[in-house]
Amino acid sequence: MMLHLGCGKRYIQGFIHVDLADWPHIDYRNSVDDLSMFEDSSADLIYSSHVFEYFDRQKAPSVLAEWRRVLISGGILRLAVPDFQALVQVYAESGDLNKILGPLFGRIMVESGDSEIQHIYHRTVYDYFSLKSMLEENGFIDIRKYNWRKTLHKDYDDYSQAYYPHMEKEKGLLISLNLEAKKG
Repeated sequence: MMLHLGCGKRYIQGFIHVDLADWPHIDYRNSVDDLSMFEDSSADLIYSSHVFEYFDRQKAPSVLAEWRRVLISGGILRLAVPDFQALVQVYAESGDLNKILGPLFGRIMVESGDSEIQHIYHRTVYDYFSLKSMLEENGFIDIRKYNWRKTLHKDYDDYSQAYYPHMEKEKGLLISLNLEAKKG
C-alpha cells in the first residue's frame, strides 16, 4: 500500500490519496496527521510533498509518529519541504524577497465540506540538517536526499520539482528539500 498524503489536486495512480480538500480522487478526506483509518504497519511507502511544513515543530513529532505507525518495518517515508538553505541562496542572488515569499510562508485555501474556506500557512522551515535530525529523533533511519527523477511519481509535477527560476529543471536551483527515510 502506498499513501499520498496532502495530495491536493494531484492524483498518482496506485496511491491512496488523503487530503482535507474535496477533489474527486481523494480516497480519505481527512487531516494527514490522523491516519486512524489505516492499520499499524500497513503502508510500504508514504509520500508527502510540501505538507509537513504546515505543522509546527511542536506538532511535527506526533505527525511523524502517526506516519511511522502506519509504515511497515523498513517502509519508506518520502518527504518534500521547502529548502530553507536554497531559499536563502535565491534571496542572496536576487535581492528580491517576493521570489521566496510563497515557498517560505505558503498559503493555501482549503474548502471544507460545509463550503467554509480556510487559509493555512507554513508554520516552520527546514534545512537538510534540521529535517534529518527531526527524522532521526523520531525513529527513522537511512535518511538521504532523493532524486525526484528516479521516483514512482516523477511524471506528476508537484512542489518536489520546484526550481528557481521557475520551471528551469535542467539549469535552475532546486528549492525543494527532498528526503527519504526508512522506518527503523
